[in-house]
Amino acid sequence: MTDTDGLDGKVAIVTGGGAAGDGIGNGRAAAILLARAGAKVVVVDRLADTAQVTVDMIAEEGGTAIAVDGDVTSEATCKHIVTSAVDAYGGVDLLDNNVGVGSLGSVVDEDPEQWDRVMRINVNSMFLMSKYAIPEMVKRGGGAIVNVSSISALRPRGLTAYSTSKGAVIALTRAMAVDHADQNIRVNCIAPGPVFTPLVAAAGITDEDRERRRKASPLGIEGTGWDVGNAVIFMLSDNARYITGQTLVVDGGVTLSAAAR
Repeated sequence: MTDTDGLDGKVAIVTGGGAAGDGIGNGRAAAILLARAGAKVVVVDRLADTAQVTVDMIAEEGGTAIAVDGDVTSEATCKHIVTSAVDAYGGVDLLDNNVGVGSLGSVVDEDPEQWDRVMRINVNSMFLMSKYAIPEMVKRGGGAIVNVSSISALRPRGLTAYSTSKGAVIALTRAMAVDHADQNIRVNCIAPGPVFTPLVAAAGITDEDRERRRKASPLGIEGTGWDVGNAVIFMLSDNARYITGQTLVVDGGVTLSAAAR
């Protein structure tokens, strides 16, 4: 990033900013890249240890960050996270809503409790974090938000609750972009494809599955958390100053090749 990106000195909150071990997930990548660009980062994760690892990685590079743990489906927790950012760094400028879980099955197969859980984590968390972050952005003259969706919202394949929740994230993004444009707040969406992250590894993906996913991309490469993180940084930066309410697909062309079959 260059000094024209407008990220230096900004205060950024990244939810889902931890990852297993020293692996690079979407949130951890975004947090590290924000810190490299000069932002002060609040790394949020349900597990305190994983958030702290991200903070330690940022500190090792000379960056500035704090860890806050908690469940972002809780309104009280989301308010606490924003308050922690204000107390530590004086305000909030940027928000990366990066929390999500999946679920397999059709509406017939899906358990109602699991459906509700997916919606709470994937949609409600973004609503609640934005609810408390936006007023702080307004105090500072504006800001930028990225909500992480998925290509599953654009190309459903047997993950109905997940696809529905990620479609709601896109609709939420567009509505927020309209609602808060006059407050100088941009809101955009990233729709990652099948990137390889510690969360995917923990799910037990095989080498054969990884190779199949790689070949699904016309580019013939495997996506990583860094690819999503770089897209998030672009959308949060001043380089995207004329972009709001949009969904940037980061999938190596997977949705194009699937559509062509």
